[in-house]
Amino acid sequence: MSKVFNFSAGPAMMPADVLEKAQNELRNWEELHTSVMEVSHRGKNFMALAKRSIEQVRELLAIPDNYQVLFAQGGARGQFAAIPMNLLGPKGKALYLNSGYWSNAAADEAKRYGEIEVKDILVEKDGKSAVALPDLSQIAKEYDYVHYCPNETISGVEIFDVPEVGDGVLVADMSSTILSRPIDVSRFGMIYAGAQKNVGPAGITLLIVRDDLIGHAQAITPSIWNYQVLRDSDSMFNTPPTFAWYLCSLVFEWLLQHGGLAAMEQRNQEKAQTLYRYIDQSAVFHNTVSVDNRSRMNVTFTTGNAERDAEFVAKATAAGLQALKGHRIVGGMRASIYNAMPLAGVEALIEFMQGFEQA
Repeated sequence: MSKVFNFSAGPAMMPADVLEKAQNELRNWEELHTSVMEVSHRGKNFMALAKRSIEQVRELLAIPDNYQVLFAQGGARGQFAAIPMNLLGPKGKALYLNSGYWSNAAADEAKRYGEIEVKDILVEKDGKSAVALPDLSQIAKEYDYVHYCPNETISGVEIFDVPEVGDGVLVADMSSTILSRPIDVSRFGMIYAGAQKNVGPAGITLLIVRDDLIGHAQAITPSIWNYQVLRDSDSMFNTPPTFAWYLCSLVFEWLLQHGGLAAMEQRNQEKAQTLYRYIDQSAVFHNTVSVDNRSRMNVTFTTGNAERDAEFVAKATAAGLQALKGHRIVGGMRASIYNAMPLAGVEALIEFMQGFEQA
């Protein structure tokens, strides 16, 4: 195979056009004859980039005016702590919907900072993993917020419906789905996402927070994770990861140039449907997630035999299909097909799977 395709779950592949532009500008950004990594984050050039990137995010997601777009450090795991420290208020408790590893990890961390209730929503349907999403419209207001993770990258389980929370506050960890399709931001109190899947490189985290939720941080909240401090300092209370922010801005620009999120959704649907269609007719590979909850971003599959799975991963890697080994918790294989993965990559994977099956 002449071309390498990277199916890593994160840090994940980035658009080739973005990497090429960054390479071309690496030593001479905006005719400054220096790298973006070497200029002041408070200089006019970088401040203009930061402002432009926020405008791009607002355009891509049609973010209402009463929401702040912030950039933070510490990844989504950092926000597992920052969210309860900022959002647990007079009610003193939050509800976490548990659909897998990451939603459970978020709940475990939040328990350090307040009263956290956990509701398991992962069920079995016809012998496969599925999600039973409860109607919380009448009880969500009893909590300071309700938290969920729309896509579990490890198990390949995705929740396509938005939980009904009535007058409650809904918080979503969209680390692996953000910017992959349009969403109605107004249905959420807060959305957060680690960058390293669809936004940019690891090291920066995107936050979208409704105005009324800012300004209530507990006294123990570190200043760099206090949403009011981040808002008032333009996400520059301390020196931000400038190169990561720059690369994110190039990704935002790339998304806009390629039709925005509606076009990305169509592209991502085609990739996922193509791969699942092959898996469903295969005599060797199978997927263990109910059709209604199959992730578009992280397609998990297995032969049902650990040794044969390992053989497949080794041979695929040698053929230029990288990072297909499933997470250590579940084993098997996982093809992460975020925005940057072209259909050609999925087609190359299927061609290899066909050859492996026939061997």
